[in-house]
Amino acid sequence: MIKLQIVGNLGADCIQKEVNGKNVINFNVAHSEKYKDAQGNPVEKTTWVNCAYWTDKNAVAQYLLKGKTIYAEGIPEADAYTNKDGAAAATLRMRVLNLQLLGGNTDGQSGQQQPGGYSNSNAGNVTNSGNTPPPVVRTPQPAADMPLDDDLPF
Repeated sequence: MIKLQIVGNLGADCIQKEVNGKNVINFNVAHSEKYKDAQGNPVEKTTWVNCAYWTDKNAVAQYLLKGKTIYAEGIPEADAYTNKDGAAAATLRMRVLNLQLLGGNTDGQSGQQQPGGYSNSNAGNVTNSGNTPPPVVRTPQPAADMPLDDDLPF
């Protein structure tokens, strides 16, 4: 399986639809990258990813608003087409399997974010069953005084 991971900002509020009796939340994520070209000129490149999150729970949709920062991972798909100018172009899409809200407050209230993680790895079942996102699970770091096992084969 090929997996795509992206951290970016939502370009617009999400759109909820029902397709063949199943719920889907569609949203666009922009990831901007700034760097300098060979001549030293600043360049900003933005990549857009059209996302489809198939789920039976729509509680997360209320948090998927324009400007919010998210982490999403899923299965990428690319479509080639000819644009209105007759040039070849491509669209990057992703079927979202996991989604985490990172922030990007747009309502002017700093510090009022609702972080949460959603998983869609089991045939569209979201791990959240309430109206608010679950808390972010952090992996504990090993204590500084714990001995390291140097006998690992790698």
